[in-house]
Amino acid sequence: MHWWWWIIPGAVGVIGLAIALSGVGWMFRGRPFKGGRGVAGGGLFLAIGGVAALMGLNIQTYHRLTAEQHVADIAFDQVEGTENTYNVTITEAPNPDGTPGAVHNFEATGDDWMISSRVLRWKPWATVLGLDAQYRLDRFDSRYRDIDTARTTPPSVEDLRPARRTGIDFLPVVETVSKYVPVVDTPEHGQAIYWPMADGARYRIDITSQGQLIPDEANREAQEAVATWGATRTERTAPE
Repeated sequence: MHWWWWIIPGAVGVIGLAIALSGVGWMFRGRPFKGGRGVAGGGLFLAIGGVAALMGLNIQTYHRLTAEQHVADIAFDQVEGTENTYNVTITEAPNPDGTPGAVHNFEATGDDWMISSRVLRWKPWATVLGLDAQYRLDRFDSRYRDIDTARTTPPSVEDLRPARRTGIDFLPVVETVSKYVPVVDTPEHGQAIYWPMADGARYRIDITSQGQLIPDEANREAQEAVATWGATRTERTAPE
């Protein structure tokens, strides 16, 4: 329920404005010390309300997470004349208001793909107030199966985070506040999945209510890539 992020700063701002105006009134009545305290106190409330409003704008970059739901689709098309370079298209699921999700187009080189996300969980008392868990896609990385290649060849990396609407990143602020006021559980970093890249492969990505990403093959090319990949990943060199 994102409306909390507008009611709270709005109420704080109104209180701050009332205190500041009261302070101005006392100054005009010849009570500069009392009036100055009122203006300073009102300004502090207004500043707190402004920061809370900016945090509200930033949290809009997260999506509500109430049950398992569709997150994105990812498609790979091999670049002609290359062995393991692909044109990648990531199409995020539509937004709650029905507008199309973000589309990411880029080129990646490697054997496997990996997508990670951030999940923000509220404390139980905040959940009772209607604050649902939030998630946000974080980044795309390519991977090399051969260890020596991975050590010498940089992976392809793509930032999947939406552009900030403000200069404030909500996550560090809420982590700091939670040290004093238990509002959120520790955000779950490292929620990631990785599956094979292949020419023509299409995948669907879902997320559970606990924040676990779940990939699924969406076409035959993806199914074949996963079947072959699963066999190669379980191979072990017999001890001499």
